[in-house]
Amino acid sequence: MSFSNDLEAKVLRHFLGGQAQTSPSSLYLALYVSDPTESDTGTEVNGSGYARQPITFGAVTTSGTKSVISNDAAVTFPQAGGSWGTVTHIGVRDAASGGNLLFYAPLPISKAINSGDRMEFPVGSISTNID
Repeated sequence: MSFSNDLEAKVLRHFLGGQAQTSPSSLYLALYVSDPTESDTGTEVNGSGYARQPITFGAVTTSGTKSVISNDAAVTFPQAGGSWGTVTHIGVRDAASGGNLLFYAPLPISKAINSGDRMEFPVGSISTNID
């Protein structure tokens, strides 16, 4: 996953600018039908039954020279009440609605979500790393 401009600025302010940053109390996974980009300009799903879903992450591990963190519980979206379009990207946000994009990534395979479909991400399938 890539950092958003907002998160990059918070990290720099916190570690190099002497301005403490508050961690979000909760994180939410969002689905996108276009690339959210570092500037948070993508189109989030807006269909019947859609809502961002809470996501939690486990302990930081090491893989080679990278520090990695992954979701520690499955993330399941509600059943679509109609077409949500073709989901191409995901994003981790700091609020159930509005808020700030923190991380984002393209899906390995885009997925058309039609009425009755449900999107789920298993444990460990959403991760980010720093090298």
